[in-house]
Amino acid sequence: MSINSVSSSSPLALAILNLNNQMTTLSAQLASGEKSTTYAGMGTNEGFAIAARSQLASISAFTDTMTNVTTQISAANNALQSLSSIGSQVQSAAAATPATLDSTGQTVAQENASAQLASMVGILNTQAGDRYMFSGTATNTPATVPVDQMLNGTTTQAGLKTVIAERAQADGTTGTGRLTISPTATTPITVTENAAGSPFGLKLSTVSSSLTGATVTGPAGSPAAVSIALGATNPNPGDQISLSFNLPDGTTASVQLTATTTTPAPAGSFTIGSTVAATSSNLNTALNSAIGTLAGTTLVAASAVAAGDNFFNTASVATGSAVSNQATTPTAITGATALSGTAGTDSLNPGFAAGDTITVNGTPITFVASGATGNEVNVTDSVQTLLSKIDSITGTSTPSTIDGGAIEIHTDDAASLSITSTPPTALAALGFSGTSVTAPQPPLRVSGTPLSSATSLVNGSANTVAWYTGNSGPGSALSTSTAQIDSAITVQYGAQANEAAIRSQLQSIAVFAAVTNSPTGTNSAAAIAALSQRTATNLTPQPGQQTIEEIQSQFSASQTIMTNATARQTQTQSMLQTMVDNTETVSTQTVASEILALQTSLQASYQTTSMLSQLSLTKYLPIGG
Repeated sequence: MSINSVSSSSPLALAILNLNNQMTTLSAQLASGEKSTTYAGMGTNEGFAIAARSQLASISAFTDTMTNVTTQISAANNALQSLSSIGSQVQSAAAATPATLDSTGQTVAQENASAQLASMVGILNTQAGDRYMFSGTATNTPATVPVDQMLNGTTTQAGLKTVIAERAQADGTTGTGRLTISPTATTPITVTENAAGSPFGLKLSTVSSSLTGATVTGPAGSPAAVSIALGATNPNPGDQISLSFNLPDGTTASVQLTATTTTPAPAGSFTIGSTVAATSSNLNTALNSAIGTLAGTTLVAASAVAAGDNFFNTASVATGSAVSNQATTPTAITGATALSGTAGTDSLNPGFAAGDTITVNGTPITFVASGATGNEVNVTDSVQTLLSKIDSITGTSTPSTIDGGAIEIHTDDAASLSITSTPPTALAALGFSGTSVTAPQPPLRVSGTPLSSATSLVNGSANTVAWYTGNSGPGSALSTSTAQIDSAITVQYGAQANEAAIRSQLQSIAVFAAVTNSPTGTNSAAAIAALSQRTATNLTPQPGQQTIEEIQSQFSASQTIMTNATARQTQTQSMLQTMVDNTETVSTQTVASEILALQTSLQASYQTTSMLSQLSLTKYLPIGG
């Protein structure tokens, strides 16, 4: 009888082979930290791990996106902070610096504003990475033209300085502001606007008088006029008359004259003559002088500011001039005039009637006899009610106005303004000729030759510098750049140099820097003082107007969204990574312990095998048997 050696198919050999395989696997795990080099070896949870890896890759991509967007927003915020600082500096200088002109015809504050304007344009044209921050969707294009081109134009296109100079002529800043004052020998004295509906020059607003025995009327008519007729006796010393005017930039100014017995009369007064005719002549002379001074000072500043708006602003105005049918003589309509023309039945202006319709930018407004609702107006409502209804449709940031029969329908987007009526002639009730109302496209230029006789502004895009070279809309400036930062979350971080807050500041500083006056001119210092005051006011944040801080707060909101998204994604990332690790990785400490245990088992197995391999029959026979 024989004893077989240990074979490869014996249970012991198979057990040792299994232990060896386990040792090989554990050694590989210890070296790599991974459970297996194949998906099959990862276990039943590998499907979840694969899905988790996909989510982790998405989170990583979102993180990279947010890093880039955060960089862009930080750069934009730094730029906006610099713009805000520039605005504050120019505002303070304009408010405080004396209106002393040097040989260049400017004040120190204006010269500093020129340097600040160059800085502002440089900031707006700064790139962050490979994109221009304030160009909207045109991220590869500078936001504005160079500052020299903006101010001085090119060989074929006018810059801001030319637009200001042309507007000054049209506004009559070297005369009486486009007002006609009756000759000295004429009684009563009349002050009349140059042309009905014209946007230029001084516009009569109100008149008040304490002149004894005088008859003062107006403003009335079309064009509007004021009449001053002295009575049979002279005014008394201290009696006053005051005329208030609306200026091209939306501000007001007044001329006040006081009766005096002093000869020559001090500034702001007129001498009571020996006869009523002599007093009327003195009043006429004083009125010409006072209005001339107003035109050469305050109107100069207001005209420059209005020209700046014509050059920089994308808004526009449609103008008309109408009279009411309340009397047999033309009477300029006011905001209070009824749409039907009230009780009058003459043919001067038929007014609106029930059943008429005007369509504003595609939205109809219907005139009804009474009980108006929605987009309806009663024919007994006022003209101002209709203008407010129109404004609610156009969404203008500047309310439409009516003054002295001149109607101004404002729009922030001239390209979209379209007003028609049924019947087509109904628009005549608002003083508009033709069958439709449109607004000239900005930039706006004075129309006509000579400029001093012009009565309208027209589209100047063909021969005027377009200062903003980026893209606009559709939608808000913020929405021109968007980024997806989570599976269902996007943030907006776009900006445009023509946003209201930025454009308004650029406009104010540019106008302040562009205006020059003769250093020796009689009215130069007063004109610059008026411009400085307007610059300081326009650079001061006003209620209801966008500010640079508001743009920064929009960016801040986007940053908050990203911060919250990062917090959520960090939590999710940690959870997903734990799932992947539990499925695909091993603990080196655990594997090391298992290897030690296997080594002990293998050693015992090898010893057993060795012992078994040495067995024979002789080892079982008795010694000496």
